[in-house]
Amino acid sequence: MIGVVQTAVSLDVRGVRYAYPDGHVALHGVDLNVSRGARVALLGPNGAGKTTLVLHLNGILSPTEGSVSVGGLTVTPDRATLAEVRRRVGIVFQDPDDQLFLPTVAEDVAFGPANLGLRGAELAARVDEALAAVGMGEHRDRAPQHLSFGQRRRVAVATVLAMHPEILVLDEPSSNLDPAARRELAEILRDLPVTLLMVTHDLPYAAELCERSVILDGGRIVADAPTLDLLNDAPLLTQHRLELPYGFTPPR
Repeated sequence: MIGVVQTAVSLDVRGVRYAYPDGHVALHGVDLNVSRGARVALLGPNGAGKTTLVLHLNGILSPTEGSVSVGGLTVTPDRATLAEVRRRVGIVFQDPDDQLFLPTVAEDVAFGPANLGLRGAELAARVDEALAAVGMGEHRDRAPQHLSFGQRRRVAVATVLAMHPEILVLDEPSSNLDPAARRELAEILRDLPVTLLMVTHDLPYAAELCERSVILDGGRIVADAPTLDLLNDAPLLTQHRLELPYGFTPPR
């Protein structure tokens, strides 16, 4: 089984402030704590700071002030620490083609673990495990570019799962999926035994997969509550430019 590091907290963001070189402050003292195994949606309008925050989780960006810890390990610029942090934080990008670049599905999934030094039977088992988790084992020898978009997204998830991450970060996982592929991915994500942080504008998907949601706006966390509570707060959604799709009424 794909496992996680046995710590009580997967993600601990404390007082993170970040200013870009041009002086624009994208994050204003963000605090966020995510327990191991939790599923949290990160919501907010464009320009709220969501991407900036995500890039702090694996050390691509370093906070101007504050700290980020993943599974008890504080993110620092030290090379060994960054390597371990980037194993622990698996980011699945919105476009799967950003992560798939080798001739076959199996080679793409093996790439990360091989870079960790895995070889032979251990590497093969890691690949088999990850592909089985996303229901793509029968496509292991196919070229990724010959798969449907939904299948490529599932393989992209597998490339991250093969690293045995502490936390799985998904950037708009439902975007550009047809209804069947959207449902299939939800079924897969629901069963994964990892901590999940999902960045999304798809409020029904957040309701389906995440028991808790956080709204980030203007570089600040402005709401943190059970997802259904937030989605039933129409004035709050309107204030932060979040809209439910026509015809969708969240359960109470």
